[in-house]
Formats: sequence, structure tokens, C-alpha cells
Amino acid sequence: MNQLIHKKDNNRTEVMAQDQLRQYLTFQAGNENLAISILDVKEIIEINTITDVPMTPDYIRGVINLRGNVVPVIDLSARLGRQSSEISKRSCIVLVQVEYNEDAQLLGMLVDAVDEILEIPEANIMPPPDFGADIRTDFIQAMGRVGDEFIILLNINRVLSVKELSQLKQVTDYEGGHANKEVLN
Repeated sequence: MNQLIHKKDNNRTEVMAQDQLRQYLTFQAGNENLAISILDVKEIIEINTITDVPMTPDYIRGVINLRGNVVPVIDLSARLGRQSSEISKRSCIVLVQVEYNEDAQLLGMLVDAVDEILEIPEANIMPPPDFGADIRTDFIQAMGRVGDEFIILLNINRVLSVKELSQLKQVTDYEGGHANKEVLN
């Protein structure tokens, strides 16, 4: 846990974290270990039903009904240029909120498995590589060093472009009120 330091400055006490740690949710998508900031995660849910939406890109798996709201589900593996995910017992949907202009869009990311929440010291967070990654460099927020390995820290606001977010908005508007069907992949 962080140790706190109290610093007095002009009769004012400030509380500062000595060793700034950042928390990341780690998961698997397309046989790759990835992570996003825990602050971006709204909820993790089981996969029950996903409604297929015709004429959408392959990485849009469909939409789900989440407490009466239509939420688009992105197959993260397919979005990263890998094969579409096979749904298994460990598969789940990570709900995140993505910024779009001044609005926010709730979005589900289909992942192969959620692993754990890691605390990575700020000193172990490096800038993304300019080359050599199997993922588009604009999708990578940073690289987190954990022991001798690196974990790709995704920037969820860049995994989808503004144009694609607009398409998702049209999908949710169109699909609002339609019944879900069971996914049998």
C-alpha cells in the first residue's frame, strides 16, 4: 500500500503518496496479455446473450441489454487484428466508458479472460514503442514492466476512432428495444 507523507507548506498540510502506484486490470485477448487503467473499468459481466447487428464491422460482436440500456460489444481480439474470440467459460465483457466529443459512450469489450488487478509503480511505466508491436501504436497508452515482462497498457479512447464511435451510436439508436438472441459461436 502507498505510504503517505504529510508536507507542511504555509500552514497547510498536503498528503502526498510516496510511491505513486497505478492500478490496471489485466486480461487476455487474442493470446496476448493486455491491461487498461482500473479507472476506465465500470463493470465486468458474464456473457449471457448478444444480439447480432447486421452490416457492422467484424469486430463489433453485437449489442447487449444492460439493465434496459443498449450497449455495443466489441470483440477486442478482432479489433486488434487477431482472430475473433471464441466464447468460453472464462470469456467475459469488460464495460468501459469511452469519451466521444463531450459525451461518453458505455462500451463492452469481449475478452478471453480477466486475470487480475496489478499495481504498477509509475517508474515501471514506459512510453509505447515506436515500432515492433503487433498492435497499432496509437492503441497503446504505455508499456508496464512487471518483473521481467512487459504488459501492453491500452488507451481505450483510441482503440475506437471518432468515426467508429459515431457508428456505434447509430447502432445503439437503431437497436434500442430489439430483443436479444443467444450467441451460439
